[in-house]
Amino acid sequence: MSSQCVSMRPEDPMAIEIRGMAPLLQVFDMPTSIKFYRDVLGFEVVTTSNPGGEHFGWALLRLNGVELMLNTAYEEDARPPAPDPARIAAHDDTCLYFGCPDVDAAYAQLRARGVAAKEPKVAWYGMKQLYLNDPDGYNLCFQWAAPG
Repeated sequence: MSSQCVSMRPEDPMAIEIRGMAPLLQVFDMPTSIKFYRDVLGFEVVTTSNPGGEHFGWALLRLNGVELMLNTAYEEDARPPAPDPARIAAHDDTCLYFGCPDVDAAYAQLRARGVAAKEPKVAWYGMKQLYLNDPDGYNLCFQWAAPG
C-alpha cells in the first residue's frame, strides 16, 4: 500500500488555508492525563491556562508537530470524587490516529512503560496498527502503512 495521499478533488484556490489540527479532549484528572501524555507518550506541554503554575484546567501539548489539547471536564469545585462511568463509556467511540513509522518500536516502548497496549496487527486495508486507551478511556491508535 502506498503512503501517498490521493486527492478526490482538485485543489480549490478559495479553500481555507489550514496548517494543522489540535483535537480537544475533556479529561477527568489533568495531572493524570499530563503524566500519561508527557511522561509515557513524550508530548511536550507547550502552554497551559496557568503558565508556570502547577494547577491548570487546559493544556496544549505537542510532539513532532502533532498538537493535542486537554481540558478538565469539570471545574475544580464541581468535580465528582470519581469519573462518571457513563462519560468514560461515551469516549469509546472516539479514536485519535497517530502516524507512527515504527509501530513495533512504539509497542515495545509502551509495554516497557507498563502500558496495556494491544499487540500491533495489520488491518485488512494495509495499516499496521497499535491500539491503547488513555486514562480517560479515549482510544489511541499508532499506525503506518504495512510493507508489502
